[in-house]
Amino acid sequence: MIKLLLVDDHDIVRAGLKMLFQAEKDIEIVGEASNGEAALEQLKKVRPDVVLMDVVMDDMNGIEATRRIKMLYPDVAVLGLTMHEDQQYFFKMLQAGASGYVPKRAAPDDLVNAVHAVYDGEVFLYPSLAKYLVEDFLQRQTFSDKKRPTKIDVPERCPDLTPRECEILLKIADGNTNREIANSLNISVKTVDRHRENIMRKLELHSRVDLVKFAISKGLISVQ
Repeated sequence: MIKLLLVDDHDIVRAGLKMLFQAEKDIEIVGEASNGEAALEQLKKVRPDVVLMDVVMDDMNGIEATRRIKMLYPDVAVLGLTMHEDQQYFFKMLQAGASGYVPKRAAPDDLVNAVHAVYDGEVFLYPSLAKYLVEDFLQRQTFSDKKRPTKIDVPERCPDLTPRECEILLKIADGNTNREIANSLNISVKTVDRHRENIMRKLELHSRVDLVKFAISKGLISVQ
């Protein structure tokens, strides 16, 4: 059973989230909070497995609350849920320790899947946001801060990859499934799988989780 804590400053949003998750047999809502400070108080009373965290709130926002939760309770997974899809909030939540980031416009099934993913120790990035991370990673992987061209081609950003691998990597970053990539490039799913394996091997990474952790730990993400 996944123990879930809901944190959002709008009562109507929390009510809708409760209705959604109460329909899931393997998820139990163990508490609610309307801001970051209240969330920290709740964690003293209940020990959730996952905290569904709104980002922009009064008193203490979700970014600071996430940072404190991960310091005090490193085993608790935090999943960001927000109306804001710009890079600034996205990167700051990841750096604070969030295991995922989902926009409020996401489908209910996506949100449920995200909770399961972070509970299982994975990182869940909504497709429209994942591309920010990969694009920033590729740019910083190739160029130093001292010299950056104003405009570069994708192959120049990842010289170790073939043009086809670069193409597939960007499609993965855009949230395309292997089947969708195969159909768009008129190749087989097995070929996509092989290219994906080569991409991760050349970048010395093994999964999207590794990509996120590596980018954050090495300072490859720029927060503006």
